Amino acid sequence: MRKTIFANSEVYHVFNRGVEKRPTFTDKRELDRAILTLDYYRFITPLLRLSKVLLLNKEERFGFLSGLRKKDKKHVKVLSFCLMPNHFHFLLRQELDKGIQRFVSNFTNSYTRYFNTKHKRVGPLFQGIFKAVHIEDDEQLLHVHRYIQINPTVSFVVEEEELENYQWCSLPEYLGKTKEEICEKGLVMANFSSLTKYKKFIFDQIDYARKLEQIKHLTLE
Repeated sequence: MRKTIFANSEVYHVFNRGVEKRPTFTDKRELDRAILTLDYYRFITPLLRLSKVLLLNKEERFGFLSGLRKKDKKHVKVLSFCLMPNHFHFLLRQELDKGIQRFVSNFTNSYTRYFNTKHKRVGPLFQGIFKAVHIEDDEQLLHVHRYIQINPTVSFVVEEEELENYQWCSLPEYLGKTKEEICEKGLVMANFSSLTKYKKFIFDQIDYARKLEQIKHLTLE
C-alpha cells in the first residue's frame, strides 16, 4: 500500500528504477523517446495519439506540442526531471485528482511498450510501484530540485562541464540552452534574483554531493 497521499497543488519528488537495477534508457534514441513521452502525457486530452505524433516531422511535432502547452489542461506540472541509464527522477506538482498516478502510469506504460518492442522482451521495465516523497517547504523544494539537476554528474554519467548540456534533464531548459518548454520554472526561479545566482546554487554542491555518492554504500538505510 502506498503511504503517500497525493493532493492537488502539492509538489512531489517521484522516482523509480529498472527492475533488478537493469538499464531502462540505453541510447540517445530511447532517451529522446522518453522525453517526448514525458512531454506528451502530462496533458489530459491530446487530439492525436502519441503514435500519430511520432509520424510528424520535427517542425510539425514542435508545433503540435506548443499548441498543447497553450490550450490543454495538465495532469501535472513538471518542475524538473532527469533520465538516467537505469532510473528517472521527476519533480511534479499535481494539478487534478490522481494526476500524478495517471501521468506516471501513462509514461511508464507507453515507454515500456516501446522499449519491449525494440528489445524483443516482455514484462515490466520499472520496479513495482513508483516512489514518491511530498515536498513540504521551499527549502526542501530547492534541494530536491538541485539533486535532480546534478544527478548525471553526481553519478558520474557526465563530467561537471558537460552537465548544463545534458539534454535528458531539465537543467538546459532552466539555463535557456534549449527551446523545450516542458518545465514550469516559476516556482523554483521565484527564489532567485538572477539566472547567475540560480546557476551558482546548482553547481556549488557538486563536489560535496559526489563525495557523498562515493561513500553511501558505507551507510545503513
